[in-house]
Amino acid sequence: MSFSLHGVRRSFDGRAGRVAALDGVSLDVAPGERLVVLGPSGAGKTTLFGVLNTTLRPTEGTVRFEGRDVSRLSQRALRATRRRIGTVFQQPRLVPSLTARQNALLGRVGHWSFANAVRAWVRPSPEDLERVDAALGAVGLLHRAAARGDELSGGEQQRVAIARVLVQEPTAVLADEPFSSLDPSLRESMSELLGVAAAGRTLVAVMHDVDFALRHFPRVVGLAAGRVLFDVPAAQVTPEMLAALYPREAPERRQVPEREWADAFACVR
Repeated sequence: MSFSLHGVRRSFDGRAGRVAALDGVSLDVAPGERLVVLGPSGAGKTTLFGVLNTTLRPTEGTVRFEGRDVSRLSQRALRATRRRIGTVFQQPRLVPSLTARQNALLGRVGHWSFANAVRAWVRPSPEDLERVDAALGAVGLLHRAAARGDELSGGEQQRVAIARVLVQEPTAVLADEPFSSLDPSLRESMSELLGVAAAGRTLVAVMHDVDFALRHFPRVVGLAAGRVLFDVPAAQVTPEMLAALYPREAPERRQVPEREWADAFACVR
C-alpha cells in the first residue's frame, strides 16, 4: 500500500480537555490510486492531511507509507520519506522574492545533502535546471520563469506550486484544497495540471467542493467528527450519504452523464 492507516487517533488539548480530531481512522490507499476526502469544517480533514504527510504523529494507531511504519523511522529515514510525498496546499506558499524558476527549484531541496545544499542552490546542476524547465513547461509557465513570485497571478502561483511538486519527483501527491482560492473558471484547467503532477503517482486530495470532487475522483471518503462515514466509488455516493455528511446544508449531487464522468476522471488517472 502507498498509505495504510489503522486505528489512527489524534488528540489535542482543548478548553474542555482532550479532543480527538481523528477517532479510529483506518484507510488503505493503493499505489497509483486517486481519492478525495470530503467533510464539513471540523471533521478532521486537516489533521488527517498532517498525518498523511508525516508532519503529525498519531496519538494511537499506526501509519504506514509504502509499507514502513513512519513512527519508527529515524530522522534521516523520515526526511527521505517526506521527499517521496509531494504536497500542494491551498495557498501556493511561494517565496515572493524568488523567481518562478527558483521557487520550482525548491522541490529539489529534499534531494540535496546538507553539505551540498548551498552549492546546489547557488549553482544548480544542469540536470536540476533541466527538471525545473521541463516542469515549468508542463504547467505552461516556462515563459514566466524569470518572473518573481509576487509578480505572478494567483493561478500562475498555483501552477508554480504544481511545478515544484513535479521537480520533487515524489511517489505520492497530497492536495489540500488546492483550487479553493482560485476563480471557478480556472479550476478545471488546474485540475488537469494536478493530474499531470500525479500521473503514475498516488493522489489524495482534501476538498470542500462536493460537485467538483465527484466529477474528478473515482473514490470518495466521507469524514465526519474524526471518523470515516463512508468510503465508496464516486458513482455510489448518494444524496443520503451527503445529507449525513453535511447535516445542516446537504449539497445535492449533480447528475452527470456517464460519458462526462469518464472524461472528468481522465485528468487524474
